[in-house]
Amino acid sequence: MVEPDPLVESYPLVEPNPLVELVETTNAVNDMVSTSSTSSTTVLRPVLAAVQRRRSHSKVTALAPTRAELLPLVVAAARVPDHGALRPWRLLELRGEARERLGEAFVAASTCEGSDAIKLAGKPLRAPLLIAVVAARRVSDKVAGWEQDAAAAGVAHLLTLLLNDSGWGAMWRTGPFVRTAPVRALHCLEANEELLGWLYVGGVPAGSKPGVRMSINPEEFLTVL
Repeated sequence: MVEPDPLVESYPLVEPNPLVELVETTNAVNDMVSTSSTSSTTVLRPVLAAVQRRRSHSKVTALAPTRAELLPLVVAAARVPDHGALRPWRLLELRGEARERLGEAFVAASTCEGSDAIKLAGKPLRAPLLIAVVAARRVSDKVAGWEQDAAAAGVAHLLTLLLNDSGWGAMWRTGPFVRTAPVRALHCLEANEELLGWLYVGGVPAGSKPGVRMSINPEEFLTVL
């Protein structure tokens, strides 16, 4: 039986969170979008729906997108705000044995021994595909380093959203060993580069439930100067 293409197949929208606050907030946003122009509604509604149903998947299956399936998602993620169009980032695929070498780097960077070392070495095996997110600062008189790092982080976030919307499970993981010497060496980082963690990617388990996150009061986060 041929597996459905996750980049083409349409996935049903997740039922809204039963929390009253979230329902009211979602309805308010949808009402606002409905009053916009026809062209804006066509563009914005799918984006809102994708963001609303996004969740991190800590557990995934052994299925993973191929490189050919990833490439168009990377192209889309590159549309992140990027002052000066410096493209201050790059991505690395870790599959198969490369994940085992990452586990060995974790152990080398730690003080773990015995069963603790074995457990630590197995952490990168929790997903069939890891995508390392690298911030690669470019020489620029106009764009500060922190701003370039923000663009790289934006790529990681957009990519998790795109993966989720394409039917894949993803979780952005970091940890205490991200910027240790053994891990840097494994990823062959240059002096101008820093690792921002990995996207753990795989298939969504059967029966996986929608993510639940407490709704916010937008008035507390959107103020007026």
